[in-house]
Amino acid sequence: MKLNRKMPCAALAAIMLVPALAACSSEGSQGGAEPKSGEKIKLTWSTWGNPGELGRFQEFTKEYNAKHPNVEVELIPVPSDYEQKILTQLSGGTAPDIFYSGDSTIAKLIENGTITELTPLMKAPDSKIKEADFFQGLWGAAKTEDGKVYGVPVDCNPLILWYNKKLLQEAGVSEMPADLFEKGQWTWDAFKGMLEKLRASDKHGFVLDNDWNRYYSFVTSNGGTIYNDQGEFIADKDPKTVEAYKFLYDNVKNKNITFAGTLPKGQGGDAMFMSNQVGFVSAGRWYLPIFKQNKDLEFDIVPFPTNTGNKIEPAGVATAYMVMNKSTKHPEEAYRFLSEFVSKEGQIFRLQGGGNAVPSVEGADEVVLEGNLPEHASYFLDARNIGYALTPFQAGVPGLSKVITDEMEALWLKDGNLEETLKTLGVKANEKIKEYKASK
Repeated sequence: MKLNRKMPCAALAAIMLVPALAACSSEGSQGGAEPKSGEKIKLTWSTWGNPGELGRFQEFTKEYNAKHPNVEVELIPVPSDYEQKILTQLSGGTAPDIFYSGDSTIAKLIENGTITELTPLMKAPDSKIKEADFFQGLWGAAKTEDGKVYGVPVDCNPLILWYNKKLLQEAGVSEMPADLFEKGQWTWDAFKGMLEKLRASDKHGFVLDNDWNRYYSFVTSNGGTIYNDQGEFIADKDPKTVEAYKFLYDNVKNKNITFAGTLPKGQGGDAMFMSNQVGFVSAGRWYLPIFKQNKDLEFDIVPFPTNTGNKIEPAGVATAYMVMNKSTKHPEEAYRFLSEFVSKEGQIFRLQGGGNAVPSVEGADEVVLEGNLPEHASYFLDARNIGYALTPFQAGVPGLSKVITDEMEALWLKDGNLEETLKTLGVKANEKIKEYKASK
């Protein structure tokens, strides 16, 4: 798959400062300094997360410490401004030993040399994880062109469509999307027909968020491509890709699709879905914990409709990575924690009981299927198996994702022309890519 967030200027500045500062702070640190006799090795790790997620992370950390009495690991959560704070800590030599990296940040961390290459550690005979344990489409920018791995997908969230069964039935839809999918009849035309019925019943059809995952999932469901093998942006040139954007554009114009940016402040697709105002939203499994709390909500999921003749096509997968600070004084112990966290057992521990993500590792699918909620929960697994993370072609170029989302937002909010927008986007995106390559 040739595909593949926003980074503030302050964060970019911090990144540029990292290599020199990290080099100074890490001298001699890879020797694995031994603690005094009887003292525990102390490690810190950081991530973002909501209260529920952080509670489970604390439980994992507590159990890990109990199993490894020679180590004391401390979770230091960063609930807001995560990327900027981590970058500042890296530049100041105070970053945690292990931490989460977003899909749009990891390429820069690799480039500036602040995180450890994990390939040789994963190849070691006693490693709890191996590269082959993980679904190959999820590596994204965490793996370089020459096959070196710098981050491991902690879990993942394949993008699918959530649909409101009650609204569809009230709008006159006789066959649910999952029923059509099972027959191989879940197409763009079938999807459009349902959107039209929803709009005719004074409901919103589908809320479209301004994000690469959503756009690219429609592109690939039509057999389109965003980047060529040289990393050039070709969304304005590939006929299948243009056709996918036109499908979205026409349905926004016809009000079958509502752009999220036009909703009242504080109102999102998830809230509208739970209040029975919209039939479809696109997201990963992260909606499950809130949707299942609404006893009046009847919901299920289905992969993106296809326009290729195939039952299912690859779609985007939201992915974060666990990485290791190159300046850690205890690399062996840090890697052991990292590997157990992302291992099959670690992911089952973190995701069981109605978790909000899908395992990125083989052998842990039980956590998605437990409780049979939603009814077709297995579609998460189908989407993960063939899905793709954000490509290095986009993740590795500072500011590129923002250029793309800014142009698309202007298209929807200013009632722009699709053909002109795609041409402008192609020029701006490739200029950004050329500028980056010239600066290396």
